[in-house]
Amino acid sequence: MILLHLPLGPACPLHCLVSLHLLPPPLSRSITTDARLSEQCSHTRADSPPGSLLSRAEPGVFAVKCHPNAVIMRGFILQPVIIHSGAACNVKDDNISERIYTIKEGDTLVLQCIVKGHPRPPVRWTKTAGSASDKFMETSIYNETLRIERILRVQGGRYYCKADNGVGVAAIKSIRVDVQYLDTPVLTVHQTISDVRGSYYQEKTVFLRCTVNSNPPARFIWKRGNTPIEQSKDNGVDIYEPLYTQGETKVLKLKNLRLKDFANYTCQVSVRNVCNIEDKSVTFRLTNGTTAPALRLSVNETLVVDPGRDVTMNCEVISGFPRPTVTWSRYPGALPLSAQVRGSALVLRAVTPADAGFYNCTAVNNVGNPARRNVNLVVRCNNLTFQITPDSNKDSESIQMGRDLKLSCHVDATPQDKVNYTWYKNGAPVFNTETLILLRSDPDMAPGTSSLEIVDMKFRDLATYSCVASFPGSSVQELRVDVNVTQSSVIPPVLAVPPGGQVVSAREGGSAELVCLVADGKPRPPILWSRVDKDQLMPSGQAVVETRDGRLRLANISRDMMGPYRCQTAPYNGLNIKRREAQVQLNVQYPPMLDPVFQDVRSRNYQFVTLRCGVLRSSPPRLTNVRWYRNGELVRMPPLDPKDVPEYKFKLEPSNNGSYECRVSNAAGTSACTFDVSGEPYDAEFYFDTPNPIRILKGNNYSFNLQWTQRDPEATDRIIGYWINVRKVHTRTHQIDLKGVEPVKGVLQSYAIADLRIPLSYEVRLAPITTYSIGDYVSRTIQYSEHHVCGFEDERICGFSQDRTDMFDWTRQNRLTQNPKRSPNTGPETDRSGTKEGYYMYIEASRPRAPGDKARLLSPLFNVTSVKGPKGSGRVPYCVSFYYHMKGKHIGTLNVLLRVRSIAYVDSVAWSKSSHQGPDWKKALFDISPSGPFQIMFEGIRDVGYEGDIAIDDVSITKGKCKQDNSVANSGTPAFTSGMYTYTSTQTCSLIDTGTLTHIHTQTCKGMHVCMFSQVKSVVK
Repeated sequence: MILLHLPLGPACPLHCLVSLHLLPPPLSRSITTDARLSEQCSHTRADSPPGSLLSRAEPGVFAVKCHPNAVIMRGFILQPVIIHSGAACNVKDDNISERIYTIKEGDTLVLQCIVKGHPRPPVRWTKTAGSASDKFMETSIYNETLRIERILRVQGGRYYCKADNGVGVAAIKSIRVDVQYLDTPVLTVHQTISDVRGSYYQEKTVFLRCTVNSNPPARFIWKRGNTPIEQSKDNGVDIYEPLYTQGETKVLKLKNLRLKDFANYTCQVSVRNVCNIEDKSVTFRLTNGTTAPALRLSVNETLVVDPGRDVTMNCEVISGFPRPTVTWSRYPGALPLSAQVRGSALVLRAVTPADAGFYNCTAVNNVGNPARRNVNLVVRCNNLTFQITPDSNKDSESIQMGRDLKLSCHVDATPQDKVNYTWYKNGAPVFNTETLILLRSDPDMAPGTSSLEIVDMKFRDLATYSCVASFPGSSVQELRVDVNVTQSSVIPPVLAVPPGGQVVSAREGGSAELVCLVADGKPRPPILWSRVDKDQLMPSGQAVVETRDGRLRLANISRDMMGPYRCQTAPYNGLNIKRREAQVQLNVQYPPMLDPVFQDVRSRNYQFVTLRCGVLRSSPPRLTNVRWYRNGELVRMPPLDPKDVPEYKFKLEPSNNGSYECRVSNAAGTSACTFDVSGEPYDAEFYFDTPNPIRILKGNNYSFNLQWTQRDPEATDRIIGYWINVRKVHTRTHQIDLKGVEPVKGVLQSYAIADLRIPLSYEVRLAPITTYSIGDYVSRTIQYSEHHVCGFEDERICGFSQDRTDMFDWTRQNRLTQNPKRSPNTGPETDRSGTKEGYYMYIEASRPRAPGDKARLLSPLFNVTSVKGPKGSGRVPYCVSFYYHMKGKHIGTLNVLLRVRSIAYVDSVAWSKSSHQGPDWKKALFDISPSGPFQIMFEGIRDVGYEGDIAIDDVSITKGKCKQDNSVANSGTPAFTSGMYTYTSTQTCSLIDTGTLTHIHTQTCKGMHVCMFSQVKSVVK
């Protein structure tokens, strides 16, 4: 049922025009049929209650109601096409299904995936690595346009665009991107000296090695001075490519060095100007004094310094010509921020232990191998720790008479062999005896640990022992630790968690303190904190955190910090016995996590709707409150069992549509689920892919076939129609309201909007209607287009498409994107206008094309009504005009076919031209009178050779017969110099260049004129 709001119009019956589109797999054809349906109509006032009838004499806006049989088209998706609009160097066919897109490194890559389908399919881009990439890479971009600024060589590879709208099989298309580049070459010199004829004299041979990274492989040219070196003309040279270099290296060998060999040598590399990449070169001067670099360090290879000192390391160049360049680096990591490079010297200010590492000085002059020297910088540390180890053989944990005891002392110093340890007993030096054994480096301890073993302990051994660490040759002061060894001063520790401290709760974003205390024990050891889960780090990013007082303080707590923490006694600065440990659980409290956070709920009216607010996680888990709100007002309902999922069930009515909110609370806070509950239908989705949805009417009017689909029509009440608001741009609003047959999911609906004025554009707004509500409006703009003119300047090539049943494709190109290695003596230099930016379509006759191969280019579908032509003829004539370029001795055939669509499509040749036609663009035009919806097909057929490129440009398909070229007076309105100009019936064509002879072609069609002209050179007598 269709409801139209119109000014009082013609009498019934109302005629409704619909189109049938059948798209069975593989979607390679479409069948179109026009039908006229008529129904009896009744008129009602738009502002009157439903069902009330009014007299036609009453003024106002009336509704015309009719019931045509709906004609529908199911959703579909077609194979996508990838086009480019970036800085392409060349686009060529690799095979029938894929193209290679060549681009210069640093330029902008722009690829567009053009796909037709309905509902409109989303597009996803993915990439796999190509030959220029070191490893597999994949990225996903959900957009029709893929844009990469300043493309890198590693971004070359195969790009795929995938379109899927849930109807049938997803469509996939690929294109290979080849990034072209040429780096500056690197030239190195190597020399060898060998004895000849029993050492009577020495022969000196020089190898000049030139290496470059490039794509495609570079061509090498060697020059001595400005003269290219030809191996065939000079027995003293040899030019070759080393094994396993894959074309990246060329070597010039100078055998038995001669006087003339001392000269300037240039290695020039070229990729033959592909992508406008200029040649690059490097020059080296070879002299009798050419030598490799050599270095000498001003410091020892191992340099030990104190913290806070300034360090200067000088790398002196002692030989090398040309003068070597010196650089500094560090391993691991980069040079410190405080580092300063002064010539060949490296200066470090106020060094810290973090500055330690291996520093490398390298001298390079491209002669021989680089000279390298390394310095191991060691920065001393001063962290002194001690350990008391009872008799390990007896599993003792305390001091006992008659058993052994070990005292250990360790300094975290680098290097360890630069530390001297001295032991004292009650202030007196300790020497080795049978009962006191000194170990300079204890093998049972960490490297660099000194120990004092007390064997078979007696009362005389109870004393105060001191360990003193000194650093000879350093300004670091001595470090000392005293250990009082008595039975009362050495007690095993007892680790305890304060009462109530086993579980600590804190709000998210707050702070907390975890406490583990040493209740007893002498000496009192530090406490080490870590996560029980070994895979988790502490909030500071460390695996272990030391605390002197056993208190771990945490700030800005997040829920990922929740879990058990382990506290344990450290094995140093106390008894070296089995560690005491305990655990503290940190619970982070946060408001409930709910699902869904927001949900759009659509339902039929007077049916029950159930809203569920699921609790995913909650800390604490106990819910304190659950409340439901409708439009901000509390909904009264029975208390909820905390174990149940919060839900609200009610009958949807027009009066209780709105926003529903479920607020769930725990001790930490409140979260909410929001539901937008409505009986309104979902939005409609416009269909944009019909090439020419316009029909010309009488009286300078036209109609537009608006098409759309309805999203989930069964989700709400039955959709009884649509409101369509049609508004003229820059003028008053003209409203048309439509009510139609209930839509079906995936079914294309259409409606012809009539009485639109030529050449105005209109804004159309569409909203679905149910018995109780109206959905949201969606809008689009419709524009009048009577004819089709295409210069192929748009990447979408004006809706033209490649025929999927041919053998290869037409290629879009201009002067800037031409392949510099293209076949000579064939194809145009520029487009028909003569500008290097203008595009045209052509067929490439080079390999792998074979004789007889065909490429077909299809125009958009033009809808043709059964309106009679001029003077009572049965068909409407159309004029097809285009320019063609057919230059070359192997030119094949260019056919223009008329494809008329009916139950099956029928192709007929309307124009044809073969063989060489000269070096210029030529114009062709002819009339057609199709019997139904039609397409124009350009078919290029390859001949026997590669000099057979055929091109077309400026295709025009205009309603009405073709007119002969006539001169038009230079009078009236807009002036222009070339191309096509569309203007009203009161205007004429004029030219601003009166010194140019011009052919002008004028056509009149439904109140509009099309002026087409071309310039020719003036004739000077």
